Amino acid sequence: MAITASEVMKLRQMTGVSMMECKKALTKTNGNYDEAIKLLREHGAAVSAKRAEKATKEGSIVAKVSEDGKKIVLVEVNCETDFVSGSVDFKAFVQKVVDLALAGEKDLVEATKADHENLVAKVGEKVEIRRTDSLELSGTGKLASYIHMGGKAGVILEIGVEKAETLDNADFQQLTKDLCLQVTASSPRWLDRTAVPADVVQSEMEINKKKLELEQAEKGGKPKPAEILEKIAMGQIGKFYTENCLVDQLFVKNEPGEKQTIAQLLAKVGKAVGDTIVIRRFIRYSLGV
Repeated sequence: MAITASEVMKLRQMTGVSMMECKKALTKTNGNYDEAIKLLREHGAAVSAKRAEKATKEGSIVAKVSEDGKKIVLVEVNCETDFVSGSVDFKAFVQKVVDLALAGEKDLVEATKADHENLVAKVGEKVEIRRTDSLELSGTGKLASYIHMGGKAGVILEIGVEKAETLDNADFQQLTKDLCLQVTASSPRWLDRTAVPADVVQSEMEINKKKLELEQAEKGGKPKPAEILEKIAMGQIGKFYTENCLVDQLFVKNEPGEKQTIAQLLAKVGKAVGDTIVIRRFIRYSLGV
């Protein structure tokens, strides 16, 4: 099948790989983007496993916690330009949306219909409530949030402890801020290894083995047995977990050369405050993605 320039450009935007390599991959996979991305990765191209087709949307991400600290919401509202997203009217609309979400409103579009129509008429742009999520505290712990770059990214998370007095500890409070920063900066896809779907792990294994086979072919010599390739590929999965699982990630505030993971950070602060600290859940939004 003929591959158009726009299709090639779309794959380039998704992967960051050269136009020529993107065209080759799309041609070999008959225009299938997922298969083309997999093929590029198998051939060693620097493609992110967390790819996303970037939407050219503006808007704002906001978070709000209830007065009793037992519920927190994260909301994204989109518009067309940053000029509108910075306007007083748009910000007021976003605030109303987040207040209604925190109050438990199920149909935010219907509940804000009149305000939405007035805003669109005033700013002359498309405005939409893109998504909203919430967390409710389960047991002893804390709900926390962080909004980055004036609403370009946002995180909400739940941290669990065993002792209520830990919540007032300065080290624990700093930890909650650091964990929000970690999720914002490192964009983990899952909390830990147990949360990674089996098919995702299998796909990564296949990619690793294919890369090893191609490397062997380029070097020449006798191919390694399948069981050896399996073992090497499994060892390389550790890097995938380190990049994508929150507790396996390296702490973003580590000193140069320091290898402290988030799991180790939790244990360290837990020991200092005399409690067991766990991350229960997190949600991260990136504007337009």
